[in-house]
Amino acid sequence: MQVKSILTHVTYDDKHPKLEVLLDTERSREIRIAFQSGQHLKEHQAAVPILIQVVEGEIDFGTEGGRQALPTGTLIALEPNVPHDLIATKQSIVRLSLHKDVDGRVDK
Repeated sequence: MQVKSILTHVTYDDKHPKLEVLLDTERSREIRIAFQSGQHLKEHQAAVPILIQVVEGEIDFGTEGGRQALPTGTLIALEPNVPHDLIATKQSIVRLSLHKDVDGRVDK
C-alpha cells in the first residue's frame, strides 16, 4: 500500500510548473503538477489514456477542439495521443493520472 497527500509538501518553481510523481503503481502513475499563476505546459500528448483533475486553482485547457476553463474540482479524461496544453490562470495544483498499458508502460 502507498499513501500520499496531494496537498501536503507542495512546492512551486518560479520558472516552470513543478511535476512530482506521488504514486507509481502497477496500473497507474499519479503526478502532482504545481503551477504558479501564468505558468504553462506547452502542447504535448500522452501515449496512454490520462485523467486530469484540478485540485486547486484554475487551468485554461486547450485541445484541438478549443479552449475551456477548468476550475477547482473539474475532471477531464483524454484518450491516447490527443494534443493538449495547460495554462494556469491562478496558482494551481493539478493531479495527472497516467493509465499504464498491460505491460506497465506509460509510453509506447
